[in-house]
Amino acid sequence: KSEFAACKGTQQSPINIQTQEALGAKLTKIKFDWKDSALNIKNNGHTIQANYDKGSSIEVNGEKFDLLQYHFHAPSEHALNGKLYDMEVHFVHKAANGALAVIGVFFKEGAENNALKTVWSNMPTSEGEKKVAGVTISAKDLLPANTSKYYHYMGSLTTPPCNEVVNWYVLESPIEASKAQVKTLADLFTINNRPVQPLNRRFVLTSEE
Repeated sequence: KSEFAACKGTQQSPINIQTQEALGAKLTKIKFDWKDSALNIKNNGHTIQANYDKGSSIEVNGEKFDLLQYHFHAPSEHALNGKLYDMEVHFVHKAANGALAVIGVFFKEGAENNALKTVWSNMPTSEGEKKVAGVTISAKDLLPANTSKYYHYMGSLTTPPCNEVVNWYVLESPIEASKAQVKTLADLFTINNRPVQPLNRRFVLTSEE
C-alpha cells in the first residue's frame, strides 16, 4: 500500500522469532499493574482498538510504561518459528520519556474467550469510536497464565510511518479464542497483519525462566 512508502529502515516489525536462535538473557519478569477500564472502543479502519483509562502500567527491566490501548491483528503479525497464529493482541505502552513498549500475545483457535466476547459484542463494525456506558474491561484477562517467558527485541510500529521506537515483548504462551471470534475480526478487516520483516543485524533476547 502506498502509505507504507515511509516504512523504511533496518529495524522494522514484525519479525519471525526463531526460538533456537534467541539469546538467553537475564531479563526481569514483566510486572503488570493493570487495572480495569471503561470500555472506550474504536474501529480505525484497520483494527479494533480499546483505549485504556489512565492508571495502568508495566515495569520491565527497571522502566515504567503506561498502558494506552490494545488492538488486534488476524492472523498474527509476529511468527514463531515460521508459524503465524490465528490472531495477536498488542498492548501499547508509553514511558514518561516517550519510549514505547508493546506486549504481543498470540491467540490460537480453541475455547471462546470471555474477555474478547465483551469487546467484540460492543465494537463498531464501521469506522468510529464509542464509549460503552456501564461496561468495564480488564486487560489482564487477555494474558496467558505464564507471562515469564517472552522474547524481546528492538523494532518499529507495524503501521505507517513505522517509527523504529518500540521495545517489543512477545509472550511465548498463547491464549485461546473460538473459531467464530477469530472469524469476526478476519471478516471485518481481511488480513490486517503486516508481513514479517528482515531481522538484519538485530538480536532477539529470551527471558530465562
